[in-house]
Amino acid sequence: MNNPIIMNKYSIERTLGNEVKPYNYDEFVKNFKVNIINLSETDMEFDLIGVDVALANSLRRVIISEVPSMAIEKVHIYQNTSYVLDEILAHRLGLIPLKADPRQFKMKEDENSEPNEHDSLVYDMKIKCTKKDLDALAHKQYISFPVYSKHIKWSPLGNQKDIFTEKSVGMINDDILIAKLRPGQEIELKMYAVKGIPKDHAKFQSVCTAWYRMMPNIKLLDDIKGNDALLLQSCFPKGVIGLKSYKGVLVAHVEDCRKENSSRNVFRYKQFDNKILLSKIPDHFIFTIESIGAMEPSSIFFEAINIIIKKVNNALEIALNQTEV
Repeated sequence: MNNPIIMNKYSIERTLGNEVKPYNYDEFVKNFKVNIINLSETDMEFDLIGVDVALANSLRRVIISEVPSMAIEKVHIYQNTSYVLDEILAHRLGLIPLKADPRQFKMKEDENSEPNEHDSLVYDMKIKCTKKDLDALAHKQYISFPVYSKHIKWSPLGNQKDIFTEKSVGMINDDILIAKLRPGQEIELKMYAVKGIPKDHAKFQSVCTAWYRMMPNIKLLDDIKGNDALLLQSCFPKGVIGLKSYKGVLVAHVEDCRKENSSRNVFRYKQFDNKILLSKIPDHFIFTIESIGAMEPSSIFFEAINIIIKKVNNALEIALNQTEV
């Protein structure tokens, strides 16, 4: 159970540790919940309820470091007379997010083997700046020709043309600036994308980020009325504290704890001493996943869960083998 402590004369409830209890699977199943709050093509917010912080953090770490994606791994540069050095140019290209779904490809077993339609994607870029290109730009302030990710073109391998389209394996964003060319400068190169995991290189991350926070919990231990109610409302983000009129007097009440962002402004006012209990619900996590766009955030969530299950099964198998020995 939570252990409340008094800090700076204010009642603050903090979790110092859970009581040690025998594990009960049926109780876990009864309490465990996943409630989806918001879901779009790139963002997902959900509540993870009834689990320990270790599992929530494991999920976050797996999403960030082990859910695979496709990224440009090798760049063959045939011509580069731009001001961008070859190494920097290759690095920039590797960080451009690709739309390709990694679940449709295999991991490359040998990095030196020839690319094929099952484990690789090939892209080409051949572009040259001429004075005609500069004259075509509407604004005189342009003194160089910008090269964007939209200039990268997909080159199908094997039967990939029958399975994929330029849109399904192309660049997620067409307006990523790669370089700027002056008249006479050119870039010609070929790129090879493979499937990889983020702990090998950050370019393989399937998410912009993933994070969680404990669900805030606010309790009013005494009635707060009148001007104090207005003051209390101003101490928290909009929507956390609501006001009701009772016999012509404003009375504060907790409206939505979810919107609370760990503000401690209430501690500044002595009139709220021992009237407010701030805490966190230790087994209720507000989880957010932001996808780069190759996979929907819900798919990333399930991929992470499958990875965790495999890890647990491997650990159980090792433990059983050691027991038998």
